[in-house]
Amino acid sequence: MKYTVEITINRPIETVIDLFDSQENMFKWMRGLESVENICGEPGQPGAKSKMLFKMGRRRVEMVETITAKELPTIFSGTYEAKGVYNEVNNRFVKLSETKTKIIAEQYFKFSGVMRFLALLMPKAFKKQSYKYLNDFKNFVESA
Repeated sequence: MKYTVEITINRPIETVIDLFDSQENMFKWMRGLESVENICGEPGQPGAKSKMLFKMGRRRVEMVETITAKELPTIFSGTYEAKGVYNEVNNRFVKLSETKTKIIAEQYFKFSGVMRFLALLMPKAFKKQSYKYLNDFKNFVESA
């Protein structure tokens, strides 16, 4: 499954990037994130792997983030792997004006096991969740 979500943030690209490129800030806008633990590599840099633990409703989801590209202020990419789900995300940051920044998040998912079945039943749920994270980030940045 592939799709793209995007959002415009009413802040300069420098502010958006500063707030995005901070592991501590992830807890302020990424709903359900309980912990991030570095597994290997330099945190925040290409090749780094981190274990992320999310609480989603009554269940906990563990995933591994691998940073694949970091060319800020324009690109941040990574893979996110959880049981039955593989997700590649390519975030592009575009300066629209001195006070506006667009984030374009290209998403690619592969599913296995039970998740393959759920993805067939609810494909819009994944896009909705991706947009929710972008919107939460926008609200965080605009209120910071």
